Amino acid sequence: MHNRTFLLLSMVLISVGTMISGERRIIRPSGAEAGGAWSYGILVDGTLYVSGMGGEDAAGRIPTTFESEMKQAVANIGRVLDAAGMSRTDVVSVQVYLTDAALFERMNTVYKGLFSDPRPTRTTVIVSKLVGPGHVEVTVTARK
Repeated sequence: MHNRTFLLLSMVLISVGTMISGERRIIRPSGAEAGGAWSYGILVDGTLYVSGMGGEDAAGRIPTTFESEMKQAVANIGRVLDAAGMSRTDVVSVQVYLTDAALFERMNTVYKGLFSDPRPTRTTVIVSKLVGPGHVEVTVTARK
């Protein structure tokens, strides 16, 4: 008898937790294709989780300078933020992945020009390689 009561109570709590936790809404910038193995962004309970974005332009080309690549990565994130009705000022956390530690100061200079005080929390990680030919990938979490 106790097992049935426990099972029933567990099912009720799971159902209530699902209703309280909110809906997941897929965020896709205009012109972006649906499908694939990932989502551009997912909005849950007012928090937007944005996938890592590289510095490729709309044609898939990497800019010739690292600074332009970094700006393009953040611009790509900006398109997802915009589709969710948010902006860079709503970003609370940033993760930056660089392929070379020597790029850190250059990234930091560009970053400071893109995010104003109070700046989001940030983690920067040096990796051996990214998917594709780029040198930087950026992901953010935002909340209104």
